Amino acid sequence: MKKIAILGSTGSIGTQTLDVVGRNDDLQVVGIAAGSNIRMLEEQIRRFHPKLAAVGDEKKAAELRKRVADTDCTVTGGMEGLLALAAMPESDILVTAIVGMIGIRPTVEGIRAGKDIALANKETLVTAGHIIMPLAKEYGVRILPVDSEHSAIFQALNGEDPSRIHKLLITASGGPFRGKKREELTNIRVEDALKHPNWAMGQKITIDSATLVNKGLEVMEAKWLFHMDLDRIQVVVQPQSVIHSMVEFVDGGIIAQLGTPDMRLPIQYALYGGERRFLPGERLDFAALGSITFEEPDMDTFKGLPLAMEASKRGGSMPTVFNAANEKAVGMFLNRKIGFLDIYSIIEEAMERHKVIENPDVDEITGIEQETYRWIEGRW
Repeated sequence: MKKIAILGSTGSIGTQTLDVVGRNDDLQVVGIAAGSNIRMLEEQIRRFHPKLAAVGDEKKAAELRKRVADTDCTVTGGMEGLLALAAMPESDILVTAIVGMIGIRPTVEGIRAGKDIALANKETLVTAGHIIMPLAKEYGVRILPVDSEHSAIFQALNGEDPSRIHKLLITASGGPFRGKKREELTNIRVEDALKHPNWAMGQKITIDSATLVNKGLEVMEAKWLFHMDLDRIQVVVQPQSVIHSMVEFVDGGIIAQLGTPDMRLPIQYALYGGERRFLPGERLDFAALGSITFEEPDMDTFKGLPLAMEASKRGGSMPTVFNAANEKAVGMFLNRKIGFLDIYSIIEEAMERHKVIENPDVDEITGIEQETYRWIEGRW
């Protein structure tokens, strides 16, 4: 029996993780955590019977505690609760599906407690990869990617010698505005940006896909996950979202992972540490598909990708500024306070004003995040 704790159990990845657990008799949920959605947390507690539930919002934690008083589940609140869940002795693997840099401290705590990490929280490696990867090596735990692109690379490397990699090819759908030019994006509505052509995702990641920021974040993550220089990571637009990513080796051979756009596959692959298990669902039909096409990303129009690569090259605290500025800007766009193209302007200006701190610790990372938020609030 593999025992699992989930940070972010009420979000898209968290609920799909629970779906995978519900279909496998040798997986057991021992802990769940979310920010504030106690209605769904209560439903999950009653179905999966975890020993511990953590709620980021202290007041919501108190309310949930009353609602599940008839169960054996202990309810904790705030960051202290998230850290307790990350390190709970009963778990073997920690799924980090929580959104935002709030996921960094629990991930560190989980690693120090000897938990393998099924990583779905982008911010952890984007802003703190220089901390997380050496720490995982020190404690002998595995970082198992859940993102479909990184999982594809992880799958392609199964049984291969990592030193024989020539290049990583990360695929992108191109988002809902693929083919459009900058002037066509001036009056984009929130509803338009949320219409992803292939994937059903949360609002924030869907906007990031539309700006290509998400692909930039994935490049930054891949650098840390696979110990790869940026100039050996290439983004390729593959509009059908059939090829999830590829690895080119030194002999010119390329291994690609293909499949339907179903996040349960990379989630299950991570939970079992690379072991294949049956997964119900739609299968790829090549005859019906007809063709798979490729394009270069338009980095003049969709500046999220080049800005991310610039932030990664500059290193230190700059990726934190990039991530924080994007997070704030996306929130403002979703609340209809700024236009779609203003997201790029906010990121660019935040990066231009920042003086890089080399090798920031976790406190410095979170401080830079908050300082970036304050500057944007005062400027925009």
